[in-house]
Amino acid sequence: MRPEPATLNTVLITPLQLVDEPLEFNEVIVPGALDYASDIRQVGPLPVNGVADLLIEHRSSSSHVNDIRLRANFSADFEILCARCVDPVAVPLAGEFDLIFRPESADADSGERSITADETEIGYYQESGLLLEDVVREQVLLSLPSRTLCTADCKGLCPRCGQNLNQAKCFCDEAPADPRWNALAGLGNLTDKLELKH
Repeated sequence: MRPEPATLNTVLITPLQLVDEPLEFNEVIVPGALDYASDIRQVGPLPVNGVADLLIEHRSSSSHVNDIRLRANFSADFEILCARCVDPVAVPLAGEFDLIFRPESADADSGERSITADETEIGYYQESGLLLEDVVREQVLLSLPSRTLCTADCKGLCPRCGQNLNQAKCFCDEAPADPRWNALAGLGNLTDKLELKH
């Protein structure tokens, strides 16, 4: 019998929730609830603790934008497949973020306008609100190393037979060479016969 997939109680943060006071949250994302990538697996609970605030951005005397500032910290244990031998590698992770999100419609005007350096750090949320889980997933992926090795001297897999060379030696080097490569074998000697004129 297969285990049931993990379910997630989504946390939707909307400006309306933040009008009177900030929203504090203490959530735990269970393993399997978020899909990170095919080579990344969350192996323990991921607690997320933080606060969401409403920032009102006044654009003119009659126009304002409801931005959401999200500050939180998180930690969890992950397994990432080794880039050479594809064995799982334990990667403990802890991080924090302080982000600002603006409604998608706020910058959807038809004309082009320049943005400030600060605005390049702003994310966007949909009309329905900001999903905490989407933010956490993105921050986890940004915090994990881009390339993970089980050891610095990992030997990887044999490209012919797939044997993990950290566990055992394969005998592919002793196998006869593919005869289709014989035509290229003599090219190394050809450079000795060439003379550079200029």
